[in-house]
Amino acid sequence: MSIATSVYLTIGGNNAFDQEVSSTMRAPLRARAINTVQVNIGLTCDLACRHCHVESSPKRTEQMSWDTMELVINAAQRASAQTIDITGGAPEMNPHFRQFVVEARGRGLAVTVHTNLTILTHDGYQDMPAFFSDHGVHLVASLPCYTPENVKKQRGLHVYEESIEVIRQLNAVGYGLSEGLLLDLVYNPGGPTLPPPQAKLEEDYRRELGERCGISFSRLLTITNMPIGRFLHDLDRDGTGNAYRLILKDGFNAETLEGLMCRDQIHVSHDGTLHDCDFNYALNIPTAIEAPTHIRDFNPKSLAKRRINTGEHCFGCTAGSGSSCGGAIA
Repeated sequence: MSIATSVYLTIGGNNAFDQEVSSTMRAPLRARAINTVQVNIGLTCDLACRHCHVESSPKRTEQMSWDTMELVINAAQRASAQTIDITGGAPEMNPHFRQFVVEARGRGLAVTVHTNLTILTHDGYQDMPAFFSDHGVHLVASLPCYTPENVKKQRGLHVYEESIEVIRQLNAVGYGLSEGLLLDLVYNPGGPTLPPPQAKLEEDYRRELGERCGISFSRLLTITNMPIGRFLHDLDRDGTGNAYRLILKDGFNAETLEGLMCRDQIHVSHDGTLHDCDFNYALNIPTAIEAPTHIRDFNPKSLAKRRINTGEHCFGCTAGSGSSCGGAIA
């Protein structure tokens, strides 16, 4: 955790975000269910994107073990969760990834996978579109702009072209075209600004990607960049960190509190530690001390009613239309 981040972070107490929540809800922020178990199964990635809040890259080696994956599946069933949401890094690079998907689907759980798309161009992964289709996996794919120039700035050379080619392959097996094969694309701003309105931007994506590339997708999800990870490093280097935090704080929208993703899910890190969300995972903030903090001690009753640990980074989820792994909230 950087010094710049720690200044703005307190846990389960009296930070500015807690004060906004309490003034609106007349109570601290608490979970109400565990409908989704989100799992970061490893930080290894073929890319090192500038906006990556978990700072994944080809140099990272952290990977979830199969034993931990089994605990995750068992926990999801005990909590009566509907979905296992798999993320990374590039989660496909975990050696147990396919077995994890097959086992979860075999136990009746829906599976969502966050893919960077480009990994599917590498040897050993090129059959993934068919694998995903065969198992009815819901795909959430990063494509932070419909123009190659902006994607290049965030994600590197050739990423746009490779991503478009993979989307074509996914379209060929029905993704983005069939009701049961969802392919959602993810937009996040290239700089310290809030995303534009999701519905309007989705129209632009459909038009531009249809005309430029002849590809289809299911939905567009807009996600606000959190002032953590590599994005924070960029902010600090440019001297815009404090201004961006103020944008998020001033943009607080009480109508987003009902739909915050932390209230209906739990996050499991590659080593089995429990967190309220992927962002808290990136900041090494586990679940509240009175709740279990590791998957081996999973207790669905207490975790489903736990107090959410917060920091001022949480304003990123409540600014403007809000932000979650499912896109805009309000």
